[in-house]
Amino acid sequence: MTLSMLALAAAVVASCGRQTDGNAASEASECTDSLCVESPLGFCPDTLRMVEGKVRNGQFFSNLLGSLGMTAQEAYNLTQSCAEVFDVKTLRVGQPYRAYYASSDAPEYLVYDRDRASSIVFSCRPPYEAWVYEKPVTVERRYADVTISNSLWVDMREAGASPLLIVSLSDIYAWTVDFFALQKGDRFRVLYEEKVCEGNVIAVDTVRYAVFSHAGEDFPMIMYNQGDGGNIWWNEKGESMRKAFLKAPLNYSRISSGFSYARRHPVTRKVQPHTGVDYAAPKGTPVMTIGDGVVTSIKYEGAGGNVVRIKHNSVYSTAYLHLSKYAKGLKVGQRVRQGDVIGYVGSTGRSTGPHLDFRVWKNGTPINPLKMESPPAEPIAESNRPAFEAAQQQYRAVVDTVQARNIASRMFERL
Repeated sequence: MTLSMLALAAAVVASCGRQTDGNAASEASECTDSLCVESPLGFCPDTLRMVEGKVRNGQFFSNLLGSLGMTAQEAYNLTQSCAEVFDVKTLRVGQPYRAYYASSDAPEYLVYDRDRASSIVFSCRPPYEAWVYEKPVTVERRYADVTISNSLWVDMREAGASPLLIVSLSDIYAWTVDFFALQKGDRFRVLYEEKVCEGNVIAVDTVRYAVFSHAGEDFPMIMYNQGDGGNIWWNEKGESMRKAFLKAPLNYSRISSGFSYARRHPVTRKVQPHTGVDYAAPKGTPVMTIGDGVVTSIKYEGAGGNVVRIKHNSVYSTAYLHLSKYAKGLKVGQRVRQGDVIGYVGSTGRSTGPHLDFRVWKNGTPINPLKMESPPAEPIAESNRPAFEAAQQQYRAVVDTVQARNIASRMFERL
């Protein structure tokens, strides 16, 4: 593995017009009519009147076309003609579209934004057609150095990094860092790549190297792909960042009540044990199983409300209380994998508001989920260790170089 991994070339993947060979479109030329195959969209929008909108709640593709001026027969013909390019059932509420008109009340073309990097272009006149327009996307290398002073989200934005990076970091460090307990002074240094489309970050593509610093201790992460389809994130010892259990069963919340044998219940006001951790979160927040296991119970349990119980092995079992509803299709006896959604945050049972009461048992005895240790999974293969060590040194060198340049730049500004 070499530094060339980090120097990804900007990839322009714009397809155009009715081309199907995947080649990028040439620059748009002067258009004398509405059809211009050299334009990235496959027609010349400058010669037409444009009407913008967004897909409304309850709107189907057929009545969207009707609202734009097409007859029922025209809408049907277009729907049938574009079936191989666009599944009308994938029309999503809130997605933008643009309709282009000439002189009639019916559109000549419709451009529906499938996502932030691609659109479906429909020719609304016979012969009815549809094609995909891929916007130019570049992959750019970035470095972020973020110290927590307010919250990870706010500090990430102020440091100029995309908040999408938080999602990647939470996935990678889920077995090491409790993202609900980040403290002031905690620090993330991250070498990563992001996809950019029309000046907007649409995805964090790859996290190559990261160091999380907490209480004077560093927790490095190195990306190394062994090519076996398994783990690709490792600590500096070559141990998998993936552990037997997730640190928490849901994302982006706060701890509203901790593990205690003498807590005053917020409803009954009686002092009684609370052998779990309460995570306050909006109703409907997905709840994940923290590890592989078998579902042993799905039922309403009085004060606990809707509860899912999972047996992970002969030692550990978990329970997820106060759920608003269970995951679709979940049933007793079903084997679940770590990270599978098993329900959604609610306030069923004896509860003052939406939250998840999460509980863990070890050999039948309740334990504090926040203090539960989890052994690392299979380490990196010995045959790959030399290449892994080389990659780690190279990533560190890149980070050291960037940090040195930043320090020098700040010193120069003070002169």
